[in-house]
Amino acid sequence: MDIDRDVTAFLSAEQQKVPAQLRDYYVRFIDLYDKKLWHQLTLALEAFIAQPGSGPHLIPLYEHFIIDWEKKMNKLSLVKFLTKASRELKDSKAALEFLDRQVEKLKDKPESRDAYTLARMEAAWYKLVAEDLEGCKTAIDECEKILDDLPGTEPVINASFYRVAAAYYKAKAQYPQYYHNALLYLSSISLDELSPIDKQERAYELAISALLGEGLYNFGELLQHSILDSLKGTTYGWLRDMLFCFNSGDMDAFDKLSRSGDFLKQPLLVNSVPFLRQKLCLMTLIEAVFKRSKESRGRMTFGEISKETRVLNEEAEHLVMKALSLGLIKGKIDEVDQVVMVTWVQPRVLDRNQIESIRDRLTDWSAKVRERVLISEEGAADMFAQ
Repeated sequence: MDIDRDVTAFLSAEQQKVPAQLRDYYVRFIDLYDKKLWHQLTLALEAFIAQPGSGPHLIPLYEHFIIDWEKKMNKLSLVKFLTKASRELKDSKAALEFLDRQVEKLKDKPESRDAYTLARMEAAWYKLVAEDLEGCKTAIDECEKILDDLPGTEPVINASFYRVAAAYYKAKAQYPQYYHNALLYLSSISLDELSPIDKQERAYELAISALLGEGLYNFGELLQHSILDSLKGTTYGWLRDMLFCFNSGDMDAFDKLSRSGDFLKQPLLVNSVPFLRQKLCLMTLIEAVFKRSKESRGRMTFGEISKETRVLNEEAEHLVMKALSLGLIKGKIDEVDQVVMVTWVQPRVLDRNQIESIRDRLTDWSAKVRERVLISEEGAADMFAQ
């Protein structure tokens, strides 16, 4: 391929326009382009887009430079560049069209499925901005199948998928799906990539979805995530406290928090108080079962359950049936004797207090085993002595 002198002329002219800290990159672009060192040129571009102040120059670089040799460029690196460039377009429709052109170029190219997925999901983000929820969901479903088939992907692709999927489920107010995708997004990035405001917003949204999400009865993974620390010292610090009180089944703490002025300013939560109370009762039941030894789980009376969960004695059976139907516990109910025999409780991600509880139970168990071993040894010694 002959070197296009118009390209080098463009780069030379742009070098004079860009901030001083970026000019050396243009010198390198010209040198590597002249030598046709496409891999090294790609790496130089990746370093360039990471520089502060490079954003306004990305679209011109693509239209007058990269487009000349993009077929030689690593496709995933190209999409990363175009993703960053698209954010410089103020009109979301223009940004969508910009990325969609690349999606079409990569479509039906098996060797570029990772790049296609990234381009498709970033385009889906602009569909979501334009309130094309159906178009966004179509992209999510398609890319989910691709990711399931790929043997491995770069974190940037996973982060893009989970970020857009979480935003879609947030728009649909589907709390459990948002919760899972938002946590997976956070696991795909470094928290240093988020601003303090972004951290607080994501922590707030995760907390709300954990509380209001049907089927979410274990917040352990979120409680251990440092994202929640961003709520400390803010007007939403109480929301972090509420998650902990749900996780431990602390009825008193919930009653106090739900009467606070901060809680009462949240219509979404205020209107869901009956649901939240039932959820808290179920989580309190799980915690009550979890704290018991295997032997004591085998016989929990309705009265004990009523006392732990603060439901009426005649409502205890219904609460247990609800827990059984949700798969939170397994066991049997003896209606005659008003006893529940629990054989299994849903596995949980444990907080520090729950881990200490297990440690104490293991210590007690170890002491009992040792006592029985000593008794057995003494009994055996006496038998041989006879």
